[in-house]
Amino acid sequence: MADDGAAAGTDHSPPSPPLHPAALSDRPLDAAAFTHTPYYCEENVYLLCKELIRSGLADPAGTDLYAVFISNAEKKVPLWHQKASTNDDGFVVWDYHVICIQSRRNKGEVLDLAWDLDSSLPFPCPFLQYVSEAIQPLSFGDSIYRRLFRVIHGPVFLRSFASDRSHMKDPMGNWIALPPIYEPIVAEDGNTNNLNKYIAMSANDVGDLESMVNDVHSNKHGVVTNETLLPEFFSRMPE
Repeated sequence: MADDGAAAGTDHSPPSPPLHPAALSDRPLDAAAFTHTPYYCEENVYLLCKELIRSGLADPAGTDLYAVFISNAEKKVPLWHQKASTNDDGFVVWDYHVICIQSRRNKGEVLDLAWDLDSSLPFPCPFLQYVSEAIQPLSFGDSIYRRLFRVIHGPVFLRSFASDRSHMKDPMGNWIALPPIYEPIVAEDGNTNNLNKYIAMSANDVGDLESMVNDVHSNKHGVVTNETLLPEFFSRMPE
């Protein structure tokens, strides 16, 4: 993940202490308590999912978590309220971005949360607030900037994702942004790099809503939806 005006660096903090899930509705958490390396959002979300499970903030198997890759065919992804921005409104155009959505239900009430370590919005943020303020659907109409969302079920993502970080090197082999200090993530099947499988997406990949809801829990690389269908898609997730 990169934009045109950001400085590289690393920021590693100790993991957050365990909290009861009810605490999520009481107060925001400190994003700095989670492992975060700037411009490696896919790895940040991978580790975030693991920490939410470990700390008891998510289901023990991670079944309420979804990794969401935001991109499009042009790899021009506008988002607001991003910490890397130099604008008052936090506006940035990424090539792609990755967040975690937590599907939460209480007696039929939808209480979904968006976890974005790069956002200045509350952490976690109510999902519909994140959609309204960070994504701002239809801001760019049917243009090259319209966002697409590849949604992967948390347990599938944690088993399948891999990155050798080669996308963060220039043609001379130099780092565009300094890598995390830990070893690269390898998939359970031994795959060492499949990041592009998650980032690559086009409008033609968007299926009908019912099929996407049915397939998201089994497809290795998830399903692709668009910015108008995204809220309804998550409203259909099971209890």
